[in-house]
Amino acid sequence: MESPLISGGALIFEDARGFADAVGESGGVLLGLDLGTKTLGTATCDAGWRFATNGTTIQRGKWGRDRETLAALIKARSIRGIVLGLPRNMDGSEGPRAQASRAYARNCAEAFGLPLLLWDERWSTQAAEAAMIGQDMSRAKRAAAIDAHAAAVILQGAIDRLAGGVL
Repeated sequence: MESPLISGGALIFEDARGFADAVGESGGVLLGLDLGTKTLGTATCDAGWRFATNGTTIQRGKWGRDRETLAALIKARSIRGIVLGLPRNMDGSEGPRAQASRAYARNCAEAFGLPLLLWDERWSTQAAEAAMIGQDMSRAKRAAAIDAHAAAVILQGAIDRLAGGVL
């Protein structure tokens, strides 16, 4: 088990058990994020960690604007923890996008003081795209919603592990 990174009094985890312990036994609503270069997909789950629902796709700006938008969402939904997709390469290595996600995680941890789980997001966008095609969604609608759907795929994978899977 890896030790969490402590940032601004909050903890950043890569293991589900440590994150679950930090959030607490009572669970609570979690926020899932899919970080892109231009957009940020959001999703939330129920307090019992059973199902994730895609939220909105936020047009990214400078960190201050992202922070304000996320702070409002965190307050409105009483978010207890954040799950951020970590885009690893297929061989498990990390490139520039993973490093950008780690930096974003540090910013979130410092700004919000919530436990944050970095979750391997390999195949999340492809899974979201396949699900939307299965719903016969048009290409234009898929393009507008892909990041939020990918955030829901990321969050669902994490809560499946947190709620009953092998930690």
